[in-house]
Amino acid sequence: MYLSVIIPFFNEETNLAKLHEQLSEVLKKIGKKCEIIYVDDGSSDNSVGNLLSAFKKIKLTKFISIKLILLRRNFGQTSAISAGIDSARGEIVAFLDADLQNDPADLQLMLEKLDEGFDAVVGWRRNRQDVGMRVFLSIAANFLIRVFFHTPFHDLGCSLKVIKKDFLKDTRIYGESHRLISILLFWKGVKIAEIGVNHRRRIGGKSKYGYSRIFKLILDLITAKFLSSYGTKPAYVFGTFGILSLIVSFLLMLVVLYHKIFLAVYVHNNPLFIIAGFLIALGIQFILMGLLAELIVRTYFESQKKPIYEIKDIKVY
Repeated sequence: MYLSVIIPFFNEETNLAKLHEQLSEVLKKIGKKCEIIYVDDGSSDNSVGNLLSAFKKIKLTKFISIKLILLRRNFGQTSAISAGIDSARGEIVAFLDADLQNDPADLQLMLEKLDEGFDAVVGWRRNRQDVGMRVFLSIAANFLIRVFFHTPFHDLGCSLKVIKKDFLKDTRIYGESHRLISILLFWKGVKIAEIGVNHRRRIGGKSKYGYSRIFKLILDLITAKFLSSYGTKPAYVFGTFGILSLIVSFLLMLVVLYHKIFLAVYVHNNPLFIIAGFLIALGIQFILMGLLAELIVRTYFESQKKPIYEIKDIKVY
C-alpha cells in the first residue's frame, strides 16, 4: 500500500509545524510507504518558512517522503486539493486540514476500516468543537442535503477522508465542491463508510470558513446533481420545461377559443390569452437554452483537462 496524505493550507503559520510533528508520528506507526503532500494556496504569512523548519527538525523514516507544492496565488481550497490529487502517487489518498482540528491519529482507524472492503472512508465529527451558529447551520445543511438528495452522510464539512485513488481520477471538483467528494463518489456507486472522528478546538490561526460557504456548498451540490443526472443531456431538462410550457399555452389557447366562440369573450379582454402568449415565448426560450447548454457541456467535456490552478514550484524532500 502506498499512501498519499494531502494537506492544503493558507496562512497557517502557527499550526503547520505542530501538525507535521503529529502526522509524522502517526505515519511512522502505520509503517507503510507514504508521501505527505503539502499544498500552499498562496499564503502571505510565514507558513512555508515554518514548515521548512519543521522538515529539518523532524526525522522521518526512509519510507516517508515529503512534497511541497507552491501555487502562484490563492486559488481556493478546492483548487489546492485538486493540485494535490493530480500530484499524488499513492494508491490510497488521505485528506487532512492544516488547522489542527482534524486528529492525524484517526488516519490509522480509517485505513483499518478501508481494509474491511470499502473504497472510501469519510469522517463524522460527532462532537464538534466549533462555536457559534456555525455548528447549527452545518447540522441543518447536512440534514437538508440528506433529505432532498437522498445521501447517507452526516458531515460533509469534515475534511478527513481516505479514498482509493482510482475512484478520484474522473472526479472533477470546482468552486467549493471539495466538500462534495463523498457525494460525487456515492452517486458513482462507490462503497463508502462513515466513521466518527475526533475534532479539536482551533488554537492558532484564523478560520477560513464563513457562513457563506454553507450556501455555496448547497449551490455546488445542486450543480453537481444536475451534472451527474443530466450532465451530458441538458437539453432534456430545459427541453422538458419548454415543451410543458408550450403544452400549457396550447391548452390555454383552447380555453380562450372556447370563451370566444361560446361565451362571446373577446380575445383582447381575456387575460388567459396574455398568459398563453407568455408561456409560448417562455417555452421557446427554454428549448433554445437547452440547445445552448448542450453546446456548452460538449465544450466543457472537451476542455476539462485544463487545470483550475497554476503551480509556481514543486519541492521534494
